[in-house]
Amino acid sequence: MAIVIHFVCQGEWVTINAPFSPIEVPMKLPADLIRLLPKTDVHLHLDGSLRPETLIDLARQHRVQLPSDTVDGLFELVFKEKYASLTEYLHGFQYTVAVLQNPESLERVAYELMEDNILEGVRYIEVRFAPHLHVHPGLGFQEVLQAVDRGLARAAAHYNSRSEGVRSGREPRFAYGIIACAMRKFEPVYSEFYRRFFELHSYSPPKQVFQLAAVELARAVVDIRDRCGVPIVGFDLAGDEFGYPAVDFKDAYDFVHRNFMKKTVHAGEAYGPESIFQAITECHADRIGHGSFLFSDDMIRSPEIADRRDYVNRLSQYIADRRITIEVCLSSNLQTNPQIHNLAEHSFGQMRASNLSCTLCTDNRLVSRTTMCRELGLALEHFPITAKELKDLLVYGFKRSFYPGPYEEKRRYVRSVINYYEELQRQHLPETLGGGEV
Repeated sequence: MAIVIHFVCQGEWVTINAPFSPIEVPMKLPADLIRLLPKTDVHLHLDGSLRPETLIDLARQHRVQLPSDTVDGLFELVFKEKYASLTEYLHGFQYTVAVLQNPESLERVAYELMEDNILEGVRYIEVRFAPHLHVHPGLGFQEVLQAVDRGLARAAAHYNSRSEGVRSGREPRFAYGIIACAMRKFEPVYSEFYRRFFELHSYSPPKQVFQLAAVELARAVVDIRDRCGVPIVGFDLAGDEFGYPAVDFKDAYDFVHRNFMKKTVHAGEAYGPESIFQAITECHADRIGHGSFLFSDDMIRSPEIADRRDYVNRLSQYIADRRITIEVCLSSNLQTNPQIHNLAEHSFGQMRASNLSCTLCTDNRLVSRTTMCRELGLALEHFPITAKELKDLLVYGFKRSFYPGPYEEKRRYVRSVINYYEELQRQHLPETLGGGEV
C-alpha cells in the first residue's frame, strides 16, 4: 500500500509516494496553521509577559522611571533578542514588578495576557508569579491573587461567550489556572513584604528566612484556594538554583502536597541532574520547569555518584516512566544558557529521543520576545518532529496540565481538544497534519 505524502521542505511543497506512514515525515507548518492548532502554555510568568505598551502606560501612571518610554527603546536597552548573562535577562523584572503594585494593574495585565494567548490559539494557560513581590500594607495575599484571577476569568469569559466554535462545542473553551511561586532567595529591596519579613526574622540566617517565606506562601495559597475559590492549581520554586537547592524548601512542598496541590519546580535550568532529582524526590514534583541540564552528567557534583552516566540514564528513565513532564522553554534557554549556541543543541532533542513527556512553553513573552506560535515554529524548524510527535507534544500540554476542575471534567476537556485537533487534520491541510491519499 502506497501513501501519497505532501509536505514542506526548505520552503517548497514536495509530493512523494511512500510505503511508510506519513507520521514518519518531519514537519514544517504554515504560520496560519500553527496559530489554529490548540496549544497550552503552562510555564508562563505574569511579570515577564506584559505588553510593552502596557508597561510604558503603567509606568507613567505609577511614576516608575523606565530606561526608555518607547517600545523600540525598551527593546534596545532592556528586552533584547540576546542577553550577555542571566543577570542581564532578569534586569527587566525590576520594571515590570514595579508597575504591578495595585489590583487594577494586576487585573489589567492578567486580562491582556489571557487575550494575547487566545488570539494565537492557546486554549489553556497556567500563569505563575510570586505573590510576595506584590504584597504590601495596602495589598494583601488574597487581593493580589483575586486581582489576577479576575483578569484571567474576564478575558476567558469574554472570548468563550463570543466564539461560535466554543459555544457550539466544536472547539475547546479557553481555560486557565494560577501557579504561585516561592523564591529560592530574595533581598529586602525586592518588595515591601520581603523587607518586613526580614525585619521580623532579623536573628535568623538568610536561608532560613527564605524557607520560612516559602512555608508562609504555601499556607496562604492553600487557604485562598479553598476559602475563596481562586483556581490556584500549583506551587512552584523559582530563582537561583546554585546554592539554593530544592531540598531546602521541603517543608513548603510537603504542606502543599498534603493539601492536594500539584507541584512544579524550576530545576536543571542552571544546575545539573541532581537538582532535578531533588525536585522529584524531596518536593514531589509533578512537572519540571526547564530541565535543560537533565543529561549533563559533567555537572554532577556529588562524590557519592560514581557512575555519572548511569545516574543520568536512571533518572531520565524514571522521569519517562512516571510521566513527569518537562516544561521546555527554547527561546529563554537559548538566551540565558551560554552553553547552548543554537537550538539544535538544546536537550529537547535528547528528551524526545528518551520518550520523555514534554510540553513547549514561552517562560516570559516580553523578556524573551516570544509567543507560543513562535516557540512551536522554532521546535518544528530545529528538530525533526513528525506529525504524530507534534500531536503528542501538543496534547501532553493539556493532559499534564494542572487543570482546576475534577478529573472527569479534565478528561472531557482533553477529549474536546483531541477532537478539535483531528478535525483540523481533516479540514486544514490534511497532508501536512498526517492525512493522505491511500
